[in-house]
Amino acid sequence: MTGAAPSQVALNVFGALLEARTGQQISSYRSWRVDTALKPLLRERGLDTLDQLVALLLDGQDAGIGDQIVDALLNGETSFFRDAPVFDMVVQAIEAAEAQGRRARIWCAGCSTGQEPLSLAMLFAERAEAGRPMPEIVATDVSDAAVVRARAGKYSQFEIQRGLPIRRMMRWFESDGADWAARPELTRLVSVRRHNLVADRPLAGQFDVLLCRNVLLYLSAGTKAQVFDRFAGAVRPGGILVLGAGETVIGQTTAFEPSRALRGFYERTGAVAKTGRVAA
Repeated sequence: MTGAAPSQVALNVFGALLEARTGQQISSYRSWRVDTALKPLLRERGLDTLDQLVALLLDGQDAGIGDQIVDALLNGETSFFRDAPVFDMVVQAIEAAEAQGRRARIWCAGCSTGQEPLSLAMLFAERAEAGRPMPEIVATDVSDAAVVRARAGKYSQFEIQRGLPIRRMMRWFESDGADWAARPELTRLVSVRRHNLVADRPLAGQFDVLLCRNVLLYLSAGTKAQVFDRFAGAVRPGGILVLGAGETVIGQTTAFEPSRALRGFYERTGAVAKTGRVAA
């Protein structure tokens, strides 16, 4: 396999494919990832260059190659209890929703391989043992491969050690050969589905907390605005949107504003989205 940088033609083809399928773009500072991300697929298919992979894609004879390329290019970086203070504030937001006398709902959008929703499930399951209600947790991702892994809740030794305290690991996971698998009583607390934030309609009903961290970074301004509109229809008035540390709603949508109570989070304002799906 050659060590040559990907050709501009290959970058253009893969970039167009990724944006068409997910809305995400390969910016100039991310182009270096293309070669690294696709090397395992090249080895699997016995190919030497990314241009050969382009030829295989454009040939159209392999129906699944496009999905495999997109899955490889998506940034699935995640870990258990990533940015721990965020989880404490999510608990506060859910408790405020529960004070209104209904079961709270959480949507983890762009959940990757499931560590974020499972972290929330552990937190709320432990709280439920003290008699508190259990919120509904829904997790989605555009990647079929990520959804399969998130549903299985099975992780390598390296993955299980990233952010997960040993006490919780022993309580909620069991060894499975060289890996660790979430116990059924944990995985059943999370409903995992495939969902495309750009192409699919918002999930049914409204949520009290919507986490979508480090996903919108890769969308164009126009696509990002469309996603914010859809989020506005999916979050209850006064509900909370949680973005990544490098993301913001400021200057991009009027449907959300910085939360006064939960620093770093955003509240739904009740402004009508362009899609017309917001109802106070």
